[in-house]
Amino acid sequence: MARDLSALFAPKSVAVVGASDDPAKYGHAVAAQALRAPLRRPVHLVNRRGGTVLGRPAARSLAEIGEPVELVVVSVPGTGFEEAVDSALECGARAIVAITAGFAETGAAGLARQRAVAERVREAGAVLVGPNSLGIADNTTELYLASDTFAPGGVALLSQSGNLALELQLRLAPHGLGFSRFVSLGNQSDITLVDLVEDCAGHAGTSAIAVYAEDFGDGRAFARAAAAAGKPVVLLTAGRGLASARSAQSHTGALTTSADVVAAACREAGVELVATPREMTVVLAALGTRVRAGGRRTAVFTDGGGHGVVAADAAEAAGLEVPELGGATRRELRSVLWEQSAVGNPVDLAGMGEQDPRSYSAAIGALLGADEVDAVLMTGYFGGYAAAGGGLGGGGATLAAGEGRAAGEIVGHWRARPKPLVVQSMYPASPSCRTLADAGIPVFSSTEDASRALAAMASQRPGGRPGPSPLPPAAPALRDPGYHAVRGLLAAAGVPFPAAREITGEAELLAAAAEFPGPYVLKALHLLHKSDAGGVALRLAGRDDLLAAYREMHARLGAPSYSVEAMADLSDGVELIVGVNRDPRFGPVAMVGLGGVLTETLHDVAFSLAPVPAGRAGRLLRGLRTAALLSGVRGRPAVDVDAAAEVVERITTVAAAHPEIAELEVNPLLVRPDGALALDCRAVPA
Repeated sequence: MARDLSALFAPKSVAVVGASDDPAKYGHAVAAQALRAPLRRPVHLVNRRGGTVLGRPAARSLAEIGEPVELVVVSVPGTGFEEAVDSALECGARAIVAITAGFAETGAAGLARQRAVAERVREAGAVLVGPNSLGIADNTTELYLASDTFAPGGVALLSQSGNLALELQLRLAPHGLGFSRFVSLGNQSDITLVDLVEDCAGHAGTSAIAVYAEDFGDGRAFARAAAAAGKPVVLLTAGRGLASARSAQSHTGALTTSADVVAAACREAGVELVATPREMTVVLAALGTRVRAGGRRTAVFTDGGGHGVVAADAAEAAGLEVPELGGATRRELRSVLWEQSAVGNPVDLAGMGEQDPRSYSAAIGALLGADEVDAVLMTGYFGGYAAAGGGLGGGGATLAAGEGRAAGEIVGHWRARPKPLVVQSMYPASPSCRTLADAGIPVFSSTEDASRALAAMASQRPGGRPGPSPLPPAAPALRDPGYHAVRGLLAAAGVPFPAAREITGEAELLAAAAEFPGPYVLKALHLLHKSDAGGVALRLAGRDDLLAAYREMHARLGAPSYSVEAMADLSDGVELIVGVNRDPRFGPVAMVGLGGVLTETLHDVAFSLAPVPAGRAGRLLRGLRTAALLSGVRGRPAVDVDAAAEVVERITTVAAAHPEIAELEVNPLLVRPDGALALDCRAVPA
């Protein structure tokens, strides 16, 4: 259940403990901001010396105020923090914003203090932001409790960086965007990122949620909250290096990085993952239009061949499609353009804009009206005629006026046919481009930004995404991580394996050979990477070959036990890998990809939070770079991807139900035209 944060964002009264006249102190800046809306709610300033602060009487303590205070900001030295929090709770505070630093970020002792304070706040039925926060603001309720002023708008910014918030404000301003709320997350000792996402999801004044986070806390809960938000969530995160400091003991552990995990969670939750403040601005500007694409088919429209080719490449690099236009759309374009114009895709005016600037609007109208076009990217000189004013010889004023009329007509076409339309211009600040931007059409100076904006519009879907699958109930712990025990665990869940028997000597080996026919496989057990150590022998035709292989392998490796298995038919098969690695923030994370001995060489893998439903597993497999191998190449038959996907679901469900397993891997999973068969497995205890 979402927590009640009404006292945090819409309090009936506010007190700033540590308010100061000293501009060098944070209590000065917060107090000055709090007083920007003195008529909205009572604002009390508290300074232990009393007197006046910012020209207003200051109480020496919260008790001296003489009335309850619903929200208290604490900006005092660390030695007085606990006393200030206790006083706030005694005065009836339901929300506390802790600016004070020096807690979990300083080590174990600081963490213990932080936990003790958070526990006292929760026991009192209150909520706490921080400590180590830089404050909060809510423009919709005129609550200003941060050191800086944020322009009003529809973006809720939840950030672990104050400077990044300031940069984002500067970047959003040219797009006419501002903030509904700002929350500096601090150490998240009580109120977490998940709590804030859930609250902003239900906030009428918020149209998009922007997050900068280095520590997600419960990453899976964040993904669930973002998926359920019903509005865009854009994430900028840092520190996406190796998943953990420990040495990976499987291919899955070696290939899975924190970046893969975050990207998988964002993909399943419908979160737009960005790498820089600039990219976050681009995505927010695009999603602020609230126009979504029905697909990725993009028409590139330009007034110069070079701009068109560059834009087409950038669009495809962003994951969009730039297909050749069909006959009906070409004829419609021909009816409004001149003979020299190219109408394939990119569509190029080829100089017509200089003869008639309104050819821009005519072409845009035709493209927006085409059923085969999901989105339009206009790129090039548009805006340059108005920017030049009376230049361009004697016709400059005429061209500028015509371009201005074209801008208005483009807005009209877009409103009549609301498909995603993004503009890249050499003159984004020109009057014509401002006409487009003021109407809600995103305008950028760079082609890659325009393409990224369109990709964001195409990836967002009404109703959001389902989010990560729920974790299954924990199963009884696997006490033996040995090969055959793991094999048995997976087989009990419906994962098919060839016949096999564990043996410790020649008599047991010969008994195993009598149980099922050859050819055979012999594996030395209790080795980390059997193939690399020469601990696997394949295609042993009969018992004599099996016995000879055993004697040679045992003399060389001296393994305590071996596995005798039926040799699978490898013809017409493709080897896959399926693994699950347990991430400290997001829990079990699955990896699927091309398997066998080429796994770490080709790195053709995809990730998802586990467990992975069969439908999602099939999409991951068909999205691999080498997916053509699954469909059949050079006369080979297609393999049963659906059967493989069902096995992926079973493997990842087992792993998700066993938190005592850090890594679980099936490699290879042989997929043939008639089904899937697991040929080897490994588990690494947590």
